[in-house]
Amino acid sequence: MKFRLATGMSMLGLMLSCATALGGTLEGPLQIMVSKDLQELKIYDGGVVVATSRVSTGKAGHSTPTGIFSILEKKRTHFSNIYDSAPMPFMQRLTWSGIALHASNSVPSYPASHGCVRLPNDFAKTLFSVTRRGGHVLITDSETAPQRIVHELLFKPSIVVPDTPLLADAGLRPTLIETGGKSVEVAMTEPKPEVLTPVVEKTEQDPIRILITRRGEREMMIDLQTLLTSLGYDAGVPDGRHGKQTVIAIRAFQLAEGLKEDGMVTPELLAAVYAKAGKGTPPNGQILVRQKFKPLVEEPITIRNPEIALGTHFLLAREVDADKGKAEWYGVSMDNQLSPATLKRLGITTEADASAPDALTKTLDRLDIPQDMRSRISGLMGEGASLSISDTGLGPETGDGTDFITVTRKVQKADASVVQGKKKKKKKSSITVVN
Repeated sequence: MKFRLATGMSMLGLMLSCATALGGTLEGPLQIMVSKDLQELKIYDGGVVVATSRVSTGKAGHSTPTGIFSILEKKRTHFSNIYDSAPMPFMQRLTWSGIALHASNSVPSYPASHGCVRLPNDFAKTLFSVTRRGGHVLITDSETAPQRIVHELLFKPSIVVPDTPLLADAGLRPTLIETGGKSVEVAMTEPKPEVLTPVVEKTEQDPIRILITRRGEREMMIDLQTLLTSLGYDAGVPDGRHGKQTVIAIRAFQLAEGLKEDGMVTPELLAAVYAKAGKGTPPNGQILVRQKFKPLVEEPITIRNPEIALGTHFLLAREVDADKGKAEWYGVSMDNQLSPATLKRLGITTEADASAPDALTKTLDRLDIPQDMRSRISGLMGEGASLSISDTGLGPETGDGTDFITVTRKVQKADASVVQGKKKKKKKSSITVVN
């Protein structure tokens, strides 16, 4: 089902004093975005705002996290298990650690909650009626808006041609007809099959969630264990752990190849093992796909110029055309400051700038996804599919029973206003539109 803005109607008669009206079914194509600076929630249909409401996010000491979230659970009646069983009607959970959207009688135009996003009662009730589990919610510090993105890397539905035999390939069969009192054998074909036009593989299932990120230590270790075993050095079960059996296998390989025999995992060791196995250079990125909160795909990809941060980006597919193999993608870039320790661990020397007009374009340009993997994911494409891009892999909020959750950190910039004695102007995030 798709949500579409109803024109020429009273939007189910809902005219909310706190917001523009909502109506229909909010699924896939629409995007919920919360701005902490503005204390406002907006719902976008593509690049168009179709509903707004004031909100109240977390107060000092209980700040609402920012990032890419999805609705994990919905309850009409819910009570906090942290804050004295406080009522949280029309609760829509965003994290299992306690953050949610919910109705409240107190929604001032400033942060006042213990971390959740409070909504006026009427709007919360209406929003609850038009969402479903898996719908995305983006929370940002400064306001940002999705814009149309066109790029060859973005997925589209795969066209599938029906397996219908052509007439020239149809088997001939003999038959007899009567002519002039004699039986004559002629060649006949089977009845001509109905002509079918090429169609696209359609899916009525829940939309897929795609994450592109850097390959983590666990994934690298699994690759190393698998390759070592294939080369005759038994590394045990490829579990991603640097255990005793893996250390023994590494040392044996190092000894055989004339390398320093220390059992340590280094970029040099990985490169040597990949080369010995004929696998080229080690992949530094990965693409993961989930559907209905369950993993479907996890495969390596290549990120060019890995010393440059990918940044944090989110894209949503709408108008996925099941007949023409087309999809429209709308995306945003989000501020996310990585810690010095994270930058060092990932080997990043150039940080991302979400406000750069070409931030998303440059990131997409650097991704190399194998064609067989592109085809596999294209075959899963449906309305409301999403793509998240992040440097930090599967964060602590991503687990069993979730989509890919990315928690961002506020960018702390040098406060030149302290020296200059003037207030800094707020810089909004922007997004690149590729024509």
